[in-house]
Amino acid sequence: MDFELSDDLVALREMARRFAAEEIAPHARAWDRDGEIPMEAIRKLGELGFMGTLAPTELGGAELGYLGNAIVVEEIARQCGGTALMLAAHNGLCQGHILLSGSDEQKRKYIPKLASGEMIGSWCLTEPSCGSDAAALKTRAVLDGDEWVINGSKMFITNGHRAGVFVVTARTSDESKTKGISAFIVDRETKGLSTGIKEDKMGMRASDTVPVNFEDVRIPKESLCGELNMGFIDTLKVLERGRITIGALSVGLGRGALEEALSYGKQREQFGKPLTEHQTIQMMLADMAMEVEAARLMVHKAGILQDQGQATEIESAMCKLFASEIATKACLNGIQICGGYGYTKDIPIERLMRDAKLCEIGEGSSQVQRMIISRRLLDL
Repeated sequence: MDFELSDDLVALREMARRFAAEEIAPHARAWDRDGEIPMEAIRKLGELGFMGTLAPTELGGAELGYLGNAIVVEEIARQCGGTALMLAAHNGLCQGHILLSGSDEQKRKYIPKLASGEMIGSWCLTEPSCGSDAAALKTRAVLDGDEWVINGSKMFITNGHRAGVFVVTARTSDESKTKGISAFIVDRETKGLSTGIKEDKMGMRASDTVPVNFEDVRIPKESLCGELNMGFIDTLKVLERGRITIGALSVGLGRGALEEALSYGKQREQFGKPLTEHQTIQMMLADMAMEVEAARLMVHKAGILQDQGQATEIESAMCKLFASEIATKACLNGIQICGGYGYTKDIPIERLMRDAKLCEIGEGSSQVQRMIISRRLLDL
């Protein structure tokens, strides 16, 4: 068992870390305030291969695997959770679904544009009436001749404001709750597709989140992504892999809180000595460092197993659950260490904390992850 990254992955980490520090960190506060990542930044992410981390090289991707993707996402999240979330939804969910179950023709049509950053991808699962119970979705697709007609509404859709393509789940049969859902690829300019106003969120504000509506949206029969009525099964696989990415994002946020608290604590004096020389603060920092390292190891293990072609239902649930909860804890402790300054926007920990909370909710809440783990333990 080797815990050291290969030379290639170390180089990848350093490239992503340098890019995040130079191109993202100086602007992260403004992006959070304005609720938007400039297209110029997305173009640069594409040039580095970060918009196609999971796509094969023959389709223009970087083919970094799930471990490489986790390394990139951690480094980006260290500086801006919203930018990392944009990447997570674009790479892991939208591209991930097309790569998993799309036809060769669909992959050739969409993946090169997505991997280069020419086009942003979005994934539409959550609806106003269903979140954790995703199989209860009501958006419906009906075959009419050689076209599918989609009607329904999605909400909390990441990247929906600027996406060029959407992977959409819809009910195609009422015979089974889970084996009656299919996935479809829908181009943005398709008549009847519309997006609503951006959500005014607590955190992850740089990443846009909008409702997406489908009113008699007609798409070719060939737009079906994967096997008919098996879209929910594919969705579970996409989420299983996506949770590794959210785990990595959480590690980046937790690490950011630790590093910001360390930096502040070395400079700030109380009772005649730096904060970091007070044992109470040392204990808090020690816990933060221990938990961030443990979360990273769990994320990397899940990524390695995925890269080996193994299922990671439990590993993904565990790393996402643990990493997201310790990220929020680390951010709250970081704010506590920084005192009044930590509660202001003068230092980024308050933003990291706002970003971190979503990781306990999106792509399966902490409660859902515990349900997945316990069901496996109890053989239910």
